[in-house]
Amino acid sequence: ETTEMTNREEAEIQISELDLLSSMFPYEEEFIVTDQVALAELKHYVENESAEMPSSKVQFILNVKPEVSNASMVEFSMACALPFKYPTVLPEITVRSSLLSRAQQIHLNSDLKTYLTENCSGEPCMLSAREWVKDHAAAYIDKELLSSSVMTSNATQSEDTTFTRLWIYSHHIYNKQKRKNIIDWAKELSLSGFCMPGKPGVVCVEGLQSSCEEFWSRVRKLTWKRILIRHREDVSLEGGGHAEIQKQRKFSTLEEKCFDAHGARGNHMDLGQLYRFLEEKGCADIFQMYFGVEGH
Repeated sequence: ETTEMTNREEAEIQISELDLLSSMFPYEEEFIVTDQVALAELKHYVENESAEMPSSKVQFILNVKPEVSNASMVEFSMACALPFKYPTVLPEITVRSSLLSRAQQIHLNSDLKTYLTENCSGEPCMLSAREWVKDHAAAYIDKELLSSSVMTSNATQSEDTTFTRLWIYSHHIYNKQKRKNIIDWAKELSLSGFCMPGKPGVVCVEGLQSSCEEFWSRVRKLTWKRILIRHREDVSLEGGGHAEIQKQRKFSTLEEKCFDAHGARGNHMDLGQLYRFLEEKGCADIFQMYFGVEGH
């Protein structure tokens, strides 16, 4: 006469615990069975006297979000497997998070195992394990990883929500390769605007602040007789979504604009034409910043 549980009793406990978890955590982002076949085999085994023992253990993931004071929400993921003899033996659980260093992950998992060994053997313990992780996991976070992730989330937020327009002035832009770079880089960085080659050279780019900064840092590194940002406009966006950005644009793409001065050698641009082009785009005031005179 043994008080040990039979395999079927263990399987029944596993099924009822899994049912409990799915009713408590109905959303896949909280609880998801990753091996549906194993679960189906387990159910079949419980319901049919003649059924064979399942061939693989049920595996699932529980995601937990402990509150961490200075990170908005950190997620810990518990990858779990139930051995056939569970709950007589402990479940296999690995807790992971992007904010755990390798050493801390090992430390946390070993402490969780100690806790379960001391408090849960023989009893279904998935909920206790989850509670323990919710209450204790944050203490294992790698402070360096945390500060860098908080840093990046803050940095990207402030940049992505600012729309920038740069007005760049150059002594002249003739070089074909430079002109190609200006157009290619703007395209790569989703910037619109225009480039007026010749003497003087005028470049306007608009788009996300971070993309404008990147564009300027590349252009500046090319060799120029003289190049500078004449004027800069920054608009902070609500939410910074794609539609918000499109709404701010004054130019649809980045194109090269040649306003040839009649009879000139083809490189001095007709500033009257530039003025009318800017006026049409609602940027007439910029002309004065460039050339300091009315352009009519």
